Amino acid sequence: MNHITAIGQVSIPVHQMEKSIHFYHEVLGLPLLFQAKNMAFLECNGLRLLLSIPENAEFDHKSSIVYFQVNDIQKAFEDYRQKGVEFHGDPHLIAKIDNTETWMAFFQDPDGNIHALMSEVEV
Repeated sequence: MNHITAIGQVSIPVHQMEKSIHFYHEVLGLPLLFQAKNMAFLECNGLRLLLSIPENAEFDHKSSIVYFQVNDIQKAFEDYRQKGVEFHGDPHLIAKIDNTETWMAFFQDPDGNIHALMSEVEV
């Protein structure tokens, strides 16, 4: 039996909270829900992102990759690049299944966490 129905929250370890809030809120445009002590919570279309300063070395590591769904990957790529986001190459085709192409472009946040823009396009 599968009890998991969705991803409710993704935690991203950060070291400079204000710089990270600026990146995720101002640069990527995610709404800031609230801040508490060494944490900040942002909204991503029903998914909550938790930025947190690691409490100890056990939790101080790079995050899992968060794939941010976008409708137009080329436009998002250009807009974010103009805002200073450092990408690891241009958007590129990952897979084509039937009439759907999956495109991705990988980037880093200020703490070196790797994330991606992702777009699924009907062709």
